[in-house]
Amino acid sequence: MQTGQLRTVGAIGGVYIAQSVLGGLTWTGLPGVLRAQELPLDRIGLVSLIVLPWALKFLWAPAIERVRLPCYGRDRSADIVGTGIAIVVAALFAVGFVGPVPMLAVLGVLLFAATATATVDIAVDGYAVARLSATRYGWGNAAQVGGAYVGSAIGGGVFLILVDLFGWMIGTWSMAVLIALICLPFVFLARTDRIAAERSHVPSLGAALRRSEVRAGLLIAALYVIAQKTAMGMFGPFFIDAGYSLIELGLLSGIGSLTLGLAGALAGGAIVRRFGSRPVLVGAVVAQAGLLGVLALAAGSDVVSAVAVAPLALVATGAIMAVGFVALYAQFMAWSDPRQGGVDFTLFQCMDAAISMISGVAAGLIAERFGYGIFFALALGISLATIPLILRAAAPGPDAARA
Repeated sequence: MQTGQLRTVGAIGGVYIAQSVLGGLTWTGLPGVLRAQELPLDRIGLVSLIVLPWALKFLWAPAIERVRLPCYGRDRSADIVGTGIAIVVAALFAVGFVGPVPMLAVLGVLLFAATATATVDIAVDGYAVARLSATRYGWGNAAQVGGAYVGSAIGGGVFLILVDLFGWMIGTWSMAVLIALICLPFVFLARTDRIAAERSHVPSLGAALRRSEVRAGLLIAALYVIAQKTAMGMFGPFFIDAGYSLIELGLLSGIGSLTLGLAGALAGGAIVRRFGSRPVLVGAVVAQAGLLGVLALAAGSDVVSAVAVAPLALVATGAIMAVGFVALYAQFMAWSDPRQGGVDFTLFQCMDAAISMISGVAAGLIAERFGYGIFFALALGISLATIPLILRAAAPGPDAARA
């Protein structure tokens, strides 16, 4: 890979890390903190509503792409990303003042921050699709998925450790400062490499949905997320109830993301290149189903200890999901039209976010009503049921991730 491409990959990787810091704080860090405050599971499940902007960002993606890529003029990715990150940093400083409770106030501010982050993501994805076409998207996809796991380790691991040691305010403000610093390279790079151009294509949702690759990708995204993410939001509360402290949960989550999760992201590209995306997706679902089976036993019987299962669950799930999402996102990036990459890729991510939000809220309700054992067993059954559907949905589509 050439030096210019390496700089681009590093810069976009920084933004992907920053986005996932907020995601890790929301999905892993905040539920653990709230459970430590003894909030009920059905209320903790409401945290999934913060994903709403990620599920709906397809509504404003065409407008953002038209601003980013005007009919004539320079690429405005740097302006969009700089403004969005400034909003996120300000929101996190406000959350630090508010505290983890009252919960609704925190959720409201984080929802605002998530909207800004989702908008930033539209611009960065579009920029990556256009700038990294010569690399076959492999490096960009590694930066995307690997950055997500590094960010999740920080937001879901380091954040919890800081909160446990120094309190909510210091933990939240530290995340805000980190996000600002790691996004600066992208803003500088995107601002310096802008070239004025004339563009005839007008980005739109209609242009995306008319393409068969986009329609197939939306179905595969829904099935895969149902299989992989339904139970994720309950991992933290389950292990808090099993006796783990916030700092212990943070260490396990961080180790899982920074070691096996990051390794899985880096190795995922090579595995997909060798075997193709379809078998890798199915293999990841099978592995996740096995893990859910172990959790169901730990929660519903004395056969396996929940305390003993925690390291396996929190560390191994990082590698499993990393490999699977490398396959999924490599396919999505290859299916996106470079003339409106921010729109096409956003549609795939919105399906991911919508299903994650719905399944997360449902997970809290089911676990609170029926207990962890039945919940994890149900999640296992759902994962297994999606396998034949994923095989069928993925079969007709082009296997671009092999290229």
